[in-house]
Amino acid sequence: MLAELDRFDVVIWDRYGDGGAVAELESQVAALLGKPAAVMFPSGTMAQQSALRVWSDRLGSRRIAIPALSHLLHHEQDGPRLLNGFEWALMTTGCVVPTVDQLAAIPGGLGAALLELPLRDGGYLLPSWEELEAFSRACTDRGVPPHLDGARIWESVPHLGHSPAQIAALADTVYVSFYKGLRGLAGAVVAGPEEVIAEVRLWRSRHGGTLWTMFPYAVSALRGLRDELPRMAEYHERAVEIAELLAAKGIRTFPERPHCNAFRLFVEAPADIVTERVITVMEREHLAATPAWADSQDVPGWSWTEFAVGPATMEWSPDGAVDVLARVLLG
Repeated sequence: MLAELDRFDVVIWDRYGDGGAVAELESQVAALLGKPAAVMFPSGTMAQQSALRVWSDRLGSRRIAIPALSHLLHHEQDGPRLLNGFEWALMTTGCVVPTVDQLAAIPGGLGAALLELPLRDGGYLLPSWEELEAFSRACTDRGVPPHLDGARIWESVPHLGHSPAQIAALADTVYVSFYKGLRGLAGAVVAGPEEVIAEVRLWRSRHGGTLWTMFPYAVSALRGLRDELPRMAEYHERAVEIAELLAAKGIRTFPERPHCNAFRLFVEAPADIVTERVITVMEREHLAATPAWADSQDVPGWSWTEFAVGPATMEWSPDGAVDVLARVLLG
């Protein structure tokens, strides 16, 4: 962060999201995604609602095709519907990625079709490249703009085997986040055609997103693009290694082979017991092995949590990390 701060002077700080480090970040992200324009937001919640509002207004329909496990449906307190009047046309239920057939099964007009890459609440699931291409073509053929919820698009690159620009080329607009895999402070960007992004920028102001300055968030995002983005393949490879070793210890993962740097862990024990084991190790060894656990809704007696590989995990050998996880989780 200090190295980034040395590159900027107070006189070029942004003012209400215009200029300075924010403009540089928008330019870098637009180039990375191969889009003509981009606009920064303080939050992804606001960013996606603004993008979908523009598309739905343009097409005259507030119906959005969306997976049932989308972040917009489960983590935003019904805000998209209450604030912008969106109607949800569910393409899927459960831990599956939407396909062409599921999009085709939705009748009537649509304002947009949203894909979340990866589907976090489904276990960080990704489609194959061929499935993603087919979905994009189906949207175009139907006259529906595809929008990517790319909160973790950076982490999706190794599995899809294509660059961020190649992935983004399959959508009309793309939202990306900076505080997840890139480890920024906060913030997001929507990228797309210039005239669309100009309207999205207006909705940023209407939603109250023009903070007096977003300099700290932009600087931390620039650091993430420089230092963390090049490591995504390394993180994914380590996640695959760890998942294979965990399976040999009797700890299940989903997907069995992780699609990105994060996946779900499953243990045959109630959540309160496993969480207590994790807390005990935190108190005794000052080591946070995993987040809190939840009881599985599908398999009684089992519990689950998420596990993400990042810089801290890379400080351990795969065998060392798995030995610690097995010791903590299996009791």
